[in-house]
Formats: sequence, C-alpha cells, structure tokens
Amino acid sequence: MAPIWLIAGPTASGKSAVALELARATGGEIVGADSMQLYADLRVLTARPTQEDEATAPHHLFGVADAAEAWSVGRWLAAALPVLEVIAARGRPAIVVGGTGLYFRALTQGLAAIPPVPPEVRARILADYDALGEAAFRDRLAAIDPAAEARIAPADRQRLTRALEVFAASGRTVTAWQADTTAPLPRAAWRGVVLTVPRAELYARVEARLEAMAAAGALAEVEALMARGLDSRLPAMKALGVASFAAQLAGRLTPVEALAAAKAETRRYAKRQIAWFNTQAADWPRVSASGAGLAEALGL
Repeated sequence: MAPIWLIAGPTASGKSAVALELARATGGEIVGADSMQLYADLRVLTARPTQEDEATAPHHLFGVADAAEAWSVGRWLAAALPVLEVIAARGRPAIVVGGTGLYFRALTQGLAAIPPVPPEVRARILADYDALGEAAFRDRLAAIDPAAEARIAPADRQRLTRALEVFAASGRTVTAWQADTTAPLPRAAWRGVVLTVPRAELYARVEARLEAMAAAGALAEVEALMARGLDSRLPAMKALGVASFAAQLAGRLTPVEALAAAKAETRRYAKRQIAWFNTQAADWPRVSASGAGLAEALGL
C-alpha cells in the first residue's frame, strides 16, 4: 500500500516547500489540509501553491471552493478520503499538508456522529453567548464539559457555542461523542510530522510573507472579495488579513497600519497553531523547516 504522509505546522513554517520537494522525490501527490487554501478567491492571501508548483506535482483540494461556500471539517474529510483512495489506486504516495489541525485530527481520529442540532437550540445558545460574553460562557461550558472548554482556543466562538449546542440538543457532551469515533485512516497507514521553526524566525517569516503578499496583489484580492457582498460570517471572510485590508479599502486604516494589523493577527494565529500541535499532536516527530530529519521521521 502506498504511504500517506501528513505534514503539519504553523503558518509560514515552510510546509508547502517541504511537501513539494517530497512529491518531486517520491512521485507523490499533494492534498491540501488548510481550511483557507480551499477557497479559490484568495490565492495570494492564503499563500496557496503557485500555478508553477501545481504544474510540478499533482495538487488536490486547493482552490476548489467558492468564497460563498462554508466548508466544515466534515465536508473536507468527505472530499479528502476519496482523493486519498484514488491516489492509492494509482500506487502513489499521498502527501497531506496544511496548518488546520482539526483536519488532521479528523483523518487520524475520526469525526463524531453527532446528531443535528435544531435551529432553535442553536439560536438560543448563540444568544446566550452574546449576552454572557466569552468568560462567563466558558464557565458554563467548563461545568458541563471541562475537557472541551480546556482545548478550545480563546475567542473561538464557533467551537464554544457548538460544544454547548451539542449538549443541549443531545444530552451528551462533545467530548463523550468524540470518544466513540473511529479513525478513517488506520494508524499503520500514515506517518505524520510537525514542522518547527524558532519563534523569532517564524515571526520574521510571517512578516516577510505579509509584505510579499501586499506587493503581489493581496489588496486587490480582498477588494474583489468585498465587492461580492458576502456574509461576513463565512469562513473565507475570516481569512487572515481580510479584515485588515478591508479596513484599508474603507479608509479606516492606512496601508502601513493595515499591514501591521495583518502581521499581528497572523503572528497570533501562528502562536495558537503551535499550542494546538503541541497538545493535540504531541507524539508526532518534530522536523526542522529545512526538512532535516524528514526522511527518518517518515520512514523513507
């Protein structure tokens, strides 16, 4: 059976370059595991592989969704599993690469078969969150599902409310539902690594990348997205940098201020990603951004 390699890490850690080099060396095919690189509207701002990169090795699940769509973890998993089957049928390695930890967890641990939450329950929980504020809402969740409260990142309104919605609708915690899941990929079928970069270097990479994005047309990309008048709650509208550059377009921020805000937002996101992988993928081998140690970690 052809191997499945999982390459995770924070933004700007060099994952795409490592994956592309691995694909060239092994004849592998690359599968995106990034919740924003899914969207066709934001090639520049999400640092999606270039057209030249895509011509070098087969790429899957990059730029396949319209910004008006709201892809979930479940939808990505439903799309990724058939892709992995096709790659395996061709006898080629699959290289799953990205920074969305929940996608990797869905592949390796599965998704809970949680029943649908009635709209009226969802509306009530959302109203409670808005009325209580995050701190008090977290206290309420911690009393019911302390494990879920502990693992949900600060300001993640969607996952916080989801955890209470599930309990309110099913009488069972998200943590309990997740404990009953079956992993789509058997443990023997995959090997995963997390790319690591010293914090100061990573932040310097983040800043250099944002500057390059600004020079490569990120503002025009955001302008085209905003012109569509999409719901601000859609995932693509929450991509890193969209709010900052939209504020520049609206005259609320100068170009310098917008770029600085985008850099700060991205640094905070990278910090959260590092924390997530440190807790949720603590047993995955760590590999330097240069790729040193990658062959050994992946059993090549």
